[in-house]
Amino acid sequence: MEVFYHSTRSSDAKVTASQAILKGLSEDGGLFVPDNIPVLDKTLKELAAMDYKQVVYEVMKLYLTDFTEAELKNCIDHAYDEKFDTDVIAPLVEAQDAYYLELFHGATIAFKDMALSILPHLMTTAARKNRIKNEIVILTATSGDTGKAALAGFAGVEGTRIIVFYPKNGVSPIQEKQMVTQKGDNTFVVGIHGNFDDAQTGVKKIFSDKALAEEMDRKGYQFSSANSINIGRLVPQICYYVYAYAKLCAEGKITEGEKINVVVPTGNFGNILAAYYAKNMGLPIAKLICASNENKVLFDFFSTGVYDRNREFVLTSSPSMDILISSNLERLIYRIAGNDAARNKAFMAALSGEGRYEITGEMRSELADFYGNYASEEETAAIIRKIYEDCGYVIDTHTAVASAVYEKYKADTKDTTRTVIASTASPFKFTRSVMNAIDEKYDTMGDFELVDELSRIANVKVPNAIEEIRTAPVVHDTQCDKDEMQAVVRAFLKMD
Repeated sequence: MEVFYHSTRSSDAKVTASQAILKGLSEDGGLFVPDNIPVLDKTLKELAAMDYKQVVYEVMKLYLTDFTEAELKNCIDHAYDEKFDTDVIAPLVEAQDAYYLELFHGATIAFKDMALSILPHLMTTAARKNRIKNEIVILTATSGDTGKAALAGFAGVEGTRIIVFYPKNGVSPIQEKQMVTQKGDNTFVVGIHGNFDDAQTGVKKIFSDKALAEEMDRKGYQFSSANSINIGRLVPQICYYVYAYAKLCAEGKITEGEKINVVVPTGNFGNILAAYYAKNMGLPIAKLICASNENKVLFDFFSTGVYDRNREFVLTSSPSMDILISSNLERLIYRIAGNDAARNKAFMAALSGEGRYEITGEMRSELADFYGNYASEEETAAIIRKIYEDCGYVIDTHTAVASAVYEKYKADTKDTTRTVIASTASPFKFTRSVMNAIDEKYDTMGDFELVDELSRIANVKVPNAIEEIRTAPVVHDTQCDKDEMQAVVRAFLKMD
C-alpha cells in the first residue's frame, strides 16, 4: 500500500516519500506526516531472525513506498557499514534492571548517526528520482549531536552542501571540536551568539523565506533539512526500536508479544516520537517514558496539558536536550487533534505568538501511553556514579537523565515490565561531566587526559571519533549574531 505525506498544517497537497525527504519542511511551515501509519508485515518471530540491516529494510519499505527495493537496500548498505565500530550496529547491554540500546557506535558516537548515515543516500536517491538538477543545500541547527553527524554524513557527497548552526557556548568542548574540525569543501559550520532555540528559529525563518527560495532556484540551489523534522530522519529512528524488541525475543529475554517499556532522553521529541510510531505499527510497547533534563518543558506538558516555552533556558550537562521548543511534538499534537491540520496550525500559531498553548482534555486522554518526568543535574550525576559503582558500566549524561527518570517511574508505578533505555551518546562525548560525576578528583585533568582515564576505568577502547580530533586543526571559525544567519548563508553560497 502506497504511503503519501502531507503537512501537519494543511491536508491539501500530498507528496511522495522522496519529495517529502527533499523538501524537509513543508512550504506552510508544517512537518510532513504519513497519511497512515503502516502495520508491520513481518511477524516478531521473523524479525527476531534478522540482522540490523534486514530489520531496517522491513520497516523503511513500509514508509518509503516510492523507493524500489534495490534503491532502499543500496542506501542501507552504504549507511550501516564500517563507519560503525560494531557489526551489530545497535548493541543491547543489560545493566542494573534495564536493557541499554547503545545507539552511539557510528562515526560521531551519538544516536544521530543512526539516521544521518542513511539520510544523504536517501536524499541523493530522491533527487535522482525527482530529476532535481539544483544543488541541495542542507541547512540545519544543532544542539550538539545532529551537527557533526550531518556533517559527517554529507561531507563530500556530490550535489550537496551543508551549513550547520550551533549555539557558540551551548555545546560540550568535544562536540564543538568535532564540528569545527570537519573537513570537506561542501561543509560550513557557524557558531551563533544565542541558544539552540535561536538557531532553530533562525533556520526555520530562512526555510520559509519564499523570495530567498526563488533567488536560490535561479542560482541553482534549493534548501533541504537534516534536522529531525525531516521524515528521512524519523523513519530510520523507528527501526531501532523494532530491532531492540526483535533482539530481546531472539535472546529469550521476552516472549513474542510480551510488552516492553521504552525510556527516551528527550529534547526535540523525534526519538520518542519514533517509538510512538513503532507502537502504532504494532510493536508491543506499553509505556513511552519521556525523560527531560532541567529544561522540563515536556514534563510540564505531560503533567498539565500546557506547552509553555516562556521560562528560563538552563544550560545543563546534557546539552543536546537543552531545548524549549520541541519541534517534533507537532507531529504528535496533529495526531491527537484527530489529524486536524487547522487545529494543529492554531496551536503552533499560539506557540509562535504567545509562546504557549493548551490542549483539550480529550487530547490529553490520547497521551495515556506517555509518562513524563525529569532529572536534575544532581540526580543525573548521581545515577552515573551509582551505575558505575554497582556494575562498572559507564553512561553519558543524556542516557543518565533517562536512567534517573526510569528510577522515578518505577518508584511511582511499581511497574516491573522489561524496559529498554535509549542510550543516545557515548560517555566519551561528555567526558568531563561523566568523570566528574564518578569522582570530583578528575576535574583537574585536561579533556584528553580524561578520555584516556575513562577508557581505563570503563575498560572500553577510545572511539575513533575522539582519536581523530586530538590534534585536528580548526577548519571553521565563523561566528554570527542570530539575526545575521541569512547573511552568512548567502555569503557561503556566494549569492551577493
